[in-house]
Amino acid sequence: MKYKDYYETLGVKRNATESEIKSAYRKLARKYHPDVNKTKEAEEKFKDINEAYEVLSDKDKRQRYDSLGSNWQGGADYTPPPGFENFSFNFNQGGAQSFNFGGNTGGFSDFFASLFGDMMGAQGAGTGGFNGFDFTQTSRGASSRRASQQPADNLDITKTLNVTAKEIFDKKPISVSYTQIDKCGYCNGGGYCSHCGGTGILSTPKTIKVKLPKDIQEGKKVRLKGEGKTDAYGNKGDLYLVIHFKDSDYEIDGVNLTKDVEITPPEAVLGCNKEIETLHGKINIKIPAGVSSGQSLRLKKLGLPDGNSYGDLNAKIKIVIPKNYSKEVIDLYKEIQKKTS
Repeated sequence: MKYKDYYETLGVKRNATESEIKSAYRKLARKYHPDVNKTKEAEEKFKDINEAYEVLSDKDKRQRYDSLGSNWQGGADYTPPPGFENFSFNFNQGGAQSFNFGGNTGGFSDFFASLFGDMMGAQGAGTGGFNGFDFTQTSRGASSRRASQQPADNLDITKTLNVTAKEIFDKKPISVSYTQIDKCGYCNGGGYCSHCGGTGILSTPKTIKVKLPKDIQEGKKVRLKGEGKTDAYGNKGDLYLVIHFKDSDYEIDGVNLTKDVEITPPEAVLGCNKEIETLHGKINIKIPAGVSSGQSLRLKKLGLPDGNSYGDLNAKIKIVIPKNYSKEVIDLYKEIQKKTS
């Protein structure tokens, strides 16, 4: 295969600095980006530019590329770098070792694949790896190994899922909305890009349906496979939802619930009947005379599902002082205070 002069592709000298390489890449990317230049030649040129920048912007790849030595000139078939003299690329020969790329090469050329394939297989896809990487050793040894591509970056997402008692009670899938942040696969953050605005980041709003597990618990993680981030090579992470009970009406403790029931001071002293809302519908409860704030009345089987039964609902008494008492009522309280002090 023909040697590819990445320095010539970007129009920089071989001793160019990182800043000069980046500047040259951005200038060319603006000129040949598919969103700006619709010609087929521009599309190929844009691929070459990105491949060149992928190598020259990475210290390790650039050093390996530069190790080709004097044979880089003239566009002739290149000589492999030191340590690769006995390797045959992209085909098998008797007695030789070989590289086989069985999957997507991520848009890079055979030259790139042959030079960096083993590096990608070892390091993963985060910096340009290849799916289906397969290394085989034939006559020089009996051992073989296969390395499936692993993303170098963590593609998983962890979010908190706030859950109410009613959502648990209804047993219906609930909607989860979040924003997925991915690395831009169009420009890699290097210059003009209508997709990400040159930031290198793509923000995508997503909404999915989630069915809560039967054994739902505070802090439990629910895994949604393949709903995490996606890298430039198609690898997908997972979405982990951490269950958090958050309800304005109920305190959730397993299958048991606690709900505040507000009463006035006279109702606390004399007792009363109260209608309250539960997950099972409205019910009337009798508040005994002389009840104190903080006391709870246990209402059996009015809580959350528990197999073929239900947990309990605790009606927690909360004595509330109304703000609109008349002067007459206040005077009566003063009389009561005198008689009870």
